[in-house]
Amino acid sequence: MWQEKENKLTRSLTFKDFRQAMAFMNQVADEAETLNHHPWWSNVYNKVEIELTTHDAGNTVTAKDRQLAQRIDAIYDNMKSSES
Repeated sequence: MWQEKENKLTRSLTFKDFRQAMAFMNQVADEAETLNHHPWWSNVYNKVEIELTTHDAGNTVTAKDRQLAQRIDAIYDNMKSSES
């Protein structure tokens, strides 16, 4: 679940392996480009850490962040349901 703290939306996600984590990040990258709103993120093996904030609004959480968060959730949920 997303947490809002220090003017950021944050979420930690775990995948079955590195390949799945990278596939997720590639899909999110496509959505981020579409929205012209890009996350700060990091990846180590099967874990992805994401932070969303809107820099041009003074580093606060805005509707842009919430919209990207919803799309990220949909991508993640779709990947997880495909594992079954």
